[in-house]
Amino acid sequence: MNALNVASSDPSRGAPIFAPRLAESANLAVSAVSWGAVFAGASAAAALSLILLILGTGLGLASVSPWTQNGVSAATFGVTTIAWVTLTQIAASGMGGYLAGRLRTKWVSVHTDEVYFRDTAHGFLSWAIASLATAALLVSVIGSIVSGGAKAGAAAAGALASSATSVVATSASEMSKGANDSGSLGYFIDSLFRKDATAGAALASPAVDPGSPAMVASSASEVGRIFVTAVRAGSIPPDDLRYVGQAVSQRTGLSQADAEKRVSATFTRMQGVLRDAEIAAKEAADKARKASAYAALWLFISLLTGAFAASLAATFGGRQRDDAQLDNVTHIHP
Repeated sequence: MNALNVASSDPSRGAPIFAPRLAESANLAVSAVSWGAVFAGASAAAALSLILLILGTGLGLASVSPWTQNGVSAATFGVTTIAWVTLTQIAASGMGGYLAGRLRTKWVSVHTDEVYFRDTAHGFLSWAIASLATAALLVSVIGSIVSGGAKAGAAAAGALASSATSVVATSASEMSKGANDSGSLGYFIDSLFRKDATAGAALASPAVDPGSPAMVASSASEVGRIFVTAVRAGSIPPDDLRYVGQAVSQRTGLSQADAEKRVSATFTRMQGVLRDAEIAAKEAADKARKASAYAALWLFISLLTGAFAASLAATFGGRQRDDAQLDNVTHIHP
């Protein structure tokens, strides 16, 4: 007769010794993870997160207005966005974790600490799967945030060189179009050739009228190229200053000295505009870098908060399930 038969035939020996061991062997053969409950909680969390994000997008668009003194400010909009994303993570992750803990199978003959750990793991797994599913649905949005942060960091790292190159390239393309160009920097070229009402009459008419449209366009384009080269060098050479002064003198009737003064003053004003544009570009790049860094930081905090909420809610749901089953057993076998 084997040991199992002996235990079954002797109530005083077999049942107390082998029944717990058989139950323990059965528990070891079953996985500690209830994947059905995990996926159910993750699906609920992903769906609720998507719904809340859509609601938040609608409320955010309703609160923003392009008109002055209407709508919320940029700072208020940023704070409310952070608060809504965090609330979304807590609500959705908490719901998913609670369902994962409440729907899991009951573990028999498992220590209380082990039950607590398994419930926490179920909540964390449901949050992880829900986060991956939400990221897959919103991959374009998350990708734009990450790429925007990388681009902003690169722009901030090379702000001086990139901004100066961009500004100079823009000025070159604008000024090389001549006096008839409507660009902002073309204004400086036009101001050079304005006739002064207090200046004396122009010199005797040359063979070619300097005020003809062809000569005006030619002079403006040439002066524009000279200014572009001078901007890159940081100063206008004396020869170029004298040559541009002559062209201005012929067109406006100013003396050579007054024309050179006008050229120097115009070039100085243009340098100031370019310098301000460079500073504005650097400030914009720095603001974009900071905004991307803050967005990434708060997104990390909200996701971490969601993981904690899911894990905590899973322990609460698992405890309620075990208590409910214990009450049913008590009612059936008082």
